[in-house]
Amino acid sequence: MSWLSVRTRIGPSLGRSLSKATRTHITPRRALSSRVPQGPIGNQMILVGGVSVALAAAAISSSPNSWFGLPKVVKEVAEEVIAILPEDQSENDAKVEVEEPTQSNKTVASSQNITNPYVLVGAGTASFSALQTILEKDVNAKVVMIGDEDELPYMRPPLSKELWYGPSESGDLKFKDIGHNDRSVYLQHTQDTQYVDSVEALQAKEGQGVAFIKGVKVVGLDAKEKRLTLSNGDTVVYEKLLLATGGSPRTVSELENAEEEVKSHVTLFRKIEDFRKLKEISDGAESLVVLGGGFLGSELAIALAHKGATSNMKVTQVFPEHGNMGFLLPQYLSTATTEFMRNENVNVIPSASVESASMSNGKVILKLTNGSEISTDHVVVAAGIEPNVELAQQARLEIDPKFGGVLVNSELAARSDIYAAGDCASFHDITLGRRLVEHHDHAVVSGHLAGENMANSTQRKSFEHQSMFWGDLGPKLGYEAIGIIDSELETVGVWAKAKSSTAAQPSGENSGTITLAERQKQDEDSEVFNKGVVFYLRNKKVVGVLLWNLFDKIPTARRVVKDAKQVDDFSELAKVFNVHQ
Repeated sequence: MSWLSVRTRIGPSLGRSLSKATRTHITPRRALSSRVPQGPIGNQMILVGGVSVALAAAAISSSPNSWFGLPKVVKEVAEEVIAILPEDQSENDAKVEVEEPTQSNKTVASSQNITNPYVLVGAGTASFSALQTILEKDVNAKVVMIGDEDELPYMRPPLSKELWYGPSESGDLKFKDIGHNDRSVYLQHTQDTQYVDSVEALQAKEGQGVAFIKGVKVVGLDAKEKRLTLSNGDTVVYEKLLLATGGSPRTVSELENAEEEVKSHVTLFRKIEDFRKLKEISDGAESLVVLGGGFLGSELAIALAHKGATSNMKVTQVFPEHGNMGFLLPQYLSTATTEFMRNENVNVIPSASVESASMSNGKVILKLTNGSEISTDHVVVAAGIEPNVELAQQARLEIDPKFGGVLVNSELAARSDIYAAGDCASFHDITLGRRLVEHHDHAVVSGHLAGENMANSTQRKSFEHQSMFWGDLGPKLGYEAIGIIDSELETVGVWAKAKSSTAAQPSGENSGTITLAERQKQDEDSEVFNKGVVFYLRNKKVVGVLLWNLFDKIPTARRVVKDAKQVDDFSELAKVFNVHQ
């Protein structure tokens, strides 16, 4: 079927008549949707076979012989329009300008036919969470989700955690969760939801529906016209828009500017395809280098060391901080974590960065700023992410100058009918102030709230829920946290100290409490910090809580942060976390 766009300038008489005919015969849209692709009446109309009802009505009103060649349904509607035209209708009352069809016109026409379309840019956790909520709140929702990966929506945490420890090496992307249940990294709908692969297919679908356009990037956003431009040249019109564009892995300039052969031995770790690639490389590698000492870099380094234990693969971790997760943990705990990593067969090189990279005999040679040199088969960059805000910048949305994300209010709105959630959103936390959070649980929570506000804009809610995050350094060490976790803040740690050199003992004569506020001398053995809680303070109020090998206490930590009270006795506060049990 060919489409032709026609711009009409209609006089008041024909305009009133068309309006009446539209109300009588074309609304609701589904009345004719099975026969004629619908478009808005007025400035932009859609023609079937090169003729619109408006064009037919204008032509027929001046020439009764103009029926020839019109589709029957167009004739019927046009005839009804003519029947209600005033007798003094002037032949000059309607002027028609024909515009040749383009790919963009075709796509815009299709998307405009969908009543109140929701469009989600991004196909990660935040977007998926918003999608679930919209479908729950709006029984007639038509949703278009656009992702630049050729994958279904999936969760990222298992890519650096569980998938490296499971018994299966088949690459099926399944793992055991904390309850030992089989899980897939691909996100599952709570209801039976089937994706269609185009806006046109969504238009043809009765009732609620979702079009998932994957492997395509959104390259343009016209906020005034509510129109998106895709990398394949298509355009999509929206009523409510969510920007859930996530983030891109930070690069290392010395590797980015290196020769092509070096680049072929470098992986920026972020996506499923990166996991698959690294899994395959690690099967035959003698050595790997991980650049990055934060959450992701540390998790990945210890996971690779675990895998390499059976093949004698050497894993080296390099980062500029003084210790693992040095920008998050107080220095004593960061130092203890580095010792833990070394005990797990990771060669940790802190306080160093890459100075240059070259190739020699098929190996990557990294020269470091501390003067040392490393030879390795492959380099993995896991040094955090930068929020993807290019689309928002192009649309002249406001970008947070401090955190770099799309600036949104407490309702996650960037401007009218545009929302942002997940890694790319700098939001107003009503308890802790402006923040940008790059964790899975935040993506779930913020996506849910954005979706709820999109579906019910008359009663929008503010972001009040404190999301949490968690991490695992192999099967022996895990942590959970909530609020602001920043090593630059004042911290107070309360720890169950084991006098035995193996593990923390139950509360009793073998346990004690260490509070850093009292600046007690610490045992150098890292086992001192086997289990405990760290409070992060700002203006003497708790703004963050880190639970180290202490689980199922997030609701308690959430209450402590929400209360925002000054604390005098942290040993007493720690009792609610059962540190000594």
